[in-house]
Formats: sequence, structure tokens, C-alpha cells
Amino acid sequence: MHKTINRLIVLTALQILAALPVNAAGPQIDKDSGLIVAPGFEEVKKTCTVCHSPMLITQNKADRDGWLEMIRWMQKNQGLRQLEPELEKIILDYLSTNYGPAATSRRPPLEVTFPE
Repeated sequence: MHKTINRLIVLTALQILAALPVNAAGPQIDKDSGLIVAPGFEEVKKTCTVCHSPMLITQNKADRDGWLEMIRWMQKNQGLRQLEPELEKIILDYLSTNYGPAATSRRPPLEVTFPE
């Protein structure tokens, strides 16, 4: 009797899992650069990888303001040219969408308390 119930539970679970949508493919990655292929990809590849490895992009995560700060730093300290406003917008859209801050699964730090 228990075997029959266990089999029924397993079969039901498998049917439920089979019905769930699966996005196994994930984002498409450019084989040459390792960058995510999405709107703005070509502009980022052409503009940014002239001076540095695409790994410098993929290893960083920032919101739009953070990416803009990095661009301004490169312009001030590394000789990056002034970007046309539309190109800068495309690049910032791409970077903040595809390389934005990642959600973390870490718990918040514990509150430090001292005995009185």
C-alpha cells in the first residue's frame, strides 16, 4: 500500500514539474566576447572592447549611475572619448539591464549586541 502511495506521489510530482515552463537556454552569450547578446550589444562590443577586455564588463555589476560613474572615470583618467548622447544612452541601457546589481541570497548581517 505504501509503495502505491509513494509511486503516486512521485508520478504526480513529475507531472507537475513537466508542466512548469523551463528557461534552460538562458541569455544568449556571444562566443567571441562572452557578452550577453541583447539590444545594445553591438555598440558596447564596438565601443568598450577597443580599450579593454570584455571580461572587465562581465565581472562588474552596477546600476545605471554606477556604470555612468565608470564611464566618466574612464573619460577623465583613461582617455575615453566623449560619447554621443544617443550612444551613451544605448550603452548605459545595455550595461544596467544586463550587468546590473545581482540579487543576493545572503542574509543581512547580524546585529551586533554587547552584554550590559
